[in-house]
Amino acid sequence: MDVAEELATTLGENPNHTVAAAVMDIDGRVHKAVNVYHFNGGPCAELVALGVAATAGATQLLTIAAAGDRGRGLIPPCGRCRQVLLDQHPDILVAVPGEEGPLMRPIRKLLPDTYFFPDAPTGRVMRFNRRYYEAVLSGQKTSTIRWDETHHVGAATFVFEGHPEFAHLDGSITAIESTTLSELDPEYAAGLRGHYPAMPADAELLRVHFQVQRAE
Repeated sequence: MDVAEELATTLGENPNHTVAAAVMDIDGRVHKAVNVYHFNGGPCAELVALGVAATAGATQLLTIAAAGDRGRGLIPPCGRCRQVLLDQHPDILVAVPGEEGPLMRPIRKLLPDTYFFPDAPTGRVMRFNRRYYEAVLSGQKTSTIRWDETHHVGAATFVFEGHPEFAHLDGSITAIESTTLSELDPEYAAGLRGHYPAMPADAELLRVHFQVQRAE
């Protein structure tokens, strides 16, 4: 967000460049760009940023933000950008303005009930708190309970949020089971509520089984 807003302040009076965007890849690199306005539908800053990231060799993107010129601050993506992000980076988090400040929203929340292109060439991402890195790496932790998230069996990259070295592991989701909050151990359920404060008492959950890819 800060990078996008800072870049937006440098935009001059050229009406063809009025929005800045920044995207962070899985290695913690930030790629920035501006829009190219044209009456026939020039690319938004978010789409240009995707191209810049691809040029730098980035394959998986974690977060994206856009900001307008002339002090407009953080702005949400348009419908076209939302669809592109959902198709190409279905697990990306998008910075949007909220009543009490910026929010990070999963892209699927910004485009509900939309068509999802299942054959889009993209790797999936599953996020963990950084404290689980060693347990996942060693194979001690091989399952996780998730609420209000979408995951699929198949190849995935496990990202450890807040890790100082932007640690991530390649692996796969091997199975997904449905469960409910009431079926969990009370102590575990209480901990899960700390992670998902808005989770209702009758929440339907996913038990996601996974494994880390080991070097041959």
